[in-house]
Amino acid sequence: MFPIRDHNPSERTPFVTYALLALNVVIFLSYWPLFDDPRALNAFFDTWAMVPAEISAGTDYYTLISSMFLHGGFMHLAGNMLFLWIFGDNLEDQMGHIPFLIFYLACGVVADFGQLIADPTSPIPNVGASGAIAGVMGAYLLLFPRAKVDILIIIVIIFKIFPVPAWVMLGLWFAFQIFGGVGADLSQGGVAYWAHAGGFVIGMIFAIPLWLKRGGAGFWARTDGHPPHPEADYGSSSIPKITRRK
Repeated sequence: MFPIRDHNPSERTPFVTYALLALNVVIFLSYWPLFDDPRALNAFFDTWAMVPAEISAGTDYYTLISSMFLHGGFMHLAGNMLFLWIFGDNLEDQMGHIPFLIFYLACGVVADFGQLIADPTSPIPNVGASGAIAGVMGAYLLLFPRAKVDILIIIVIIFKIFPVPAWVMLGLWFAFQIFGGVGADLSQGGVAYWAHAGGFVIGMIFAIPLWLKRGGAGFWARTDGHPPHPEADYGSSSIPKITRRK
């Protein structure tokens, strides 16, 4: 189950979201050849990824920023960029370009501290934009809890798209991070669940002033938790069938 789009069109061009998407892709392509040389790749990540033990020792603070523009593989990059593409434009629309960029970077830094607190002496490099994007998702949930999000369900050979309220999709995602973090062996690396959870929570907190400026609970009452403008209508949500040739 993963989201493919929302029904919440932005009302102005999300230049910062586009720039972040492009920057993440360009940076990934710049070191992609290193994946054929594990030693060189490890040295690259040791320099630019966030290593909790180094931050705890008071060094390499720059990696709190640089790490959020690195990814451990193509699917890691593609998944993060999909979530940023779906949810980023609406936050930028509400916040404005520069405030959204500051919000994004701040969420990424605080998300790193979520993983740092969970395992402060870990020598394992942490990379990815997912902490910052989790912040975007948390803010989106606060502002548009009932916006429609289309999710693709894959069960063996069955493919189906279902529209669900944002609170269902984002709430389940957050729950998975908590359960994953509780059950994770931090010494083995893997998914940085606590960075995701921390980014999500801080994103929601950072968005409270904007929510209050829009009217707080009154904003929800006026919009019923939906976007404050007409939702997009994509028509049929079924995956088209492919005709077999005889």
